[in-house]
Amino acid sequence: MKNLVLSGMLLAGFAAPAQAEGVFETLQANCGKAFKGEVARGAQDDAWRKATIIMHVRECSDKQIKVPLHVDDNHSRVWIIRRTEDGVRLKHDHRHENGHSDTVTMYGGDSREGDGGAGDDEIAFPVDAESIAMFKANKLEAAVTNVWHIAVKDGKFSYRLTRPNRDFMIEFDLSKPVATPPDAWDLVGH
Repeated sequence: MKNLVLSGMLLAGFAAPAQAEGVFETLQANCGKAFKGEVARGAQDDAWRKATIIMHVRECSDKQIKVPLHVDDNHSRVWIIRRTEDGVRLKHDHRHENGHSDTVTMYGGDSREGDGGAGDDEIAFPVDAESIAMFKANKLEAAVTNVWHIAVKDGKFSYRLTRPNRDFMIEFDLSKPVATPPDAWDLVGH
């Protein structure tokens, strides 16, 4: 009976989310799918707690994955996760509704030494020098100590930002795909 129910679900178009070893591999296995997120760490009065948050694993190759992050009707953010010779790089592509880049965009960092290899289930990205210079130029001094973290654990993907006086994390349940959101603003005009 159990197999019959599972077969019926598969025939009805239900596809179980893919699980794989490691962050990069899990994202690749779920390419094309979207997942709802919830704030797991952060201030109780943070506006993100009331927002509808959707990540869409949109583009995947062996070297790079693009994951738009949709917050209510704001489609400005795209995480770019790229394999490098030494590990993994995380960048944040921020756009305006017209598709033009924000003044503060393409910030992030590289994985720590020994971090980010195939199968790693958690990767940390300390802020890089280029991002620090951009944050300072835009009077975002608090961001110069940012460390971003992405992880896969217990069927959930998490995105976390830490720095002094800030620990913010969103978790996405990979067992519950949701409808694909509208295009992120990086695709406007393309």
